[in-house]
Amino acid sequence: MSNNENNILNNPQSTQSEPSQDTDTVLEVSDLAKTFSVGHGFKRTEVKALRDVSFSLKKGRALALVGESGSGKSTVARVIMKMYEASAGDVKYAGESILGKKSAAQMRAYRSAVQMVFQDPFGSLNPAHNIYHHIARPLLTHGHVTDKTKLQAAVFDILSQVELDPEVTAYKYPHELSGGQRQRVALARTLAVAAKVVLADEPTSMLDVSIRIDVLNLLKRMKDDNGIAFLYITHDIATARYFAEDIAVMYQGQIIEWGRCGDVIDNPQHPYTKLLLSAVPDAGVRFDEINPQQAYYLENAQTIRDVSGESSTAIKRVTDNHFIRVQDFSILNNPSATA
Repeated sequence: MSNNENNILNNPQSTQSEPSQDTDTVLEVSDLAKTFSVGHGFKRTEVKALRDVSFSLKKGRALALVGESGSGKSTVARVIMKMYEASAGDVKYAGESILGKKSAAQMRAYRSAVQMVFQDPFGSLNPAHNIYHHIARPLLTHGHVTDKTKLQAAVFDILSQVELDPEVTAYKYPHELSGGQRQRVALARTLAVAAKVVLADEPTSMLDVSIRIDVLNLLKRMKDDNGIAFLYITHDIATARYFAEDIAVMYQGQIIEWGRCGDVIDNPQHPYTKLLLSAVPDAGVRFDEINPQQAYYLENAQTIRDVSGESSTAIKRVTDNHFIRVQDFSILNNPSATA
């Protein structure tokens, strides 16, 4: 997104080229691109996983990055975490670029401030260590506890903050906990390093439906009480609306609609966003019962995806807090059905 008026998702009214003076902006992504090379020799091809992705994360707010599998959502988070190197663009934390080679001290400070919570909580915990170790180690490593006589109290306090009974949980191992408890431990580790930004990659998708709301409420408390900025990656638009203030819809590496969560979900303008919303199940409707609008999107789904995947730099402002990427959907057989 190179156009001035869409550079910062959470501040779409800013059209100035000079740096933002908004002190609430914690992390800023600008024109981010990532290209992967696949194959070997003459069969080697390039896959553009990210194309001109721009947004900002603000203190105490959440941006939901939504889209179907393979749209590039997790790649964004991995570039921010420096697990992948960006092909182009920039990522700034506290106004300083984090791309390129950094010293060990700089990386330690950055990874203390910016944490990632993965979809599979079990895979992010070391099965050889108990939960006490998982919380105590970051407290000591990052210097948040220097007096070891106060370490247990600090560990127990953090476990209590994520609603785990420290007396029961601290000395258990990851395999002895439920999925929801393990995800709470993963979130506790972000509190142990005093993270300012949390990249939550599908944090509730592997949890039972009955406990998803509890984890989402915990995320909301962390956001509100600790002022943490969240990038909430999900394919579940319902949880995005519940948790996030802002939303960005992504397809094939580019953001195609973005703005305030309610504005985008209640008044979607891009056909791909409408396609996603048409697929959200309704508990009161049988799966084999579809209305005419759903039938239209089912019939035209592939055409909508094909057009949505085309590169475009043209941006249309819908309202002050709502934007779409302009693409040519005249090929659709009944454009009025998308209104």
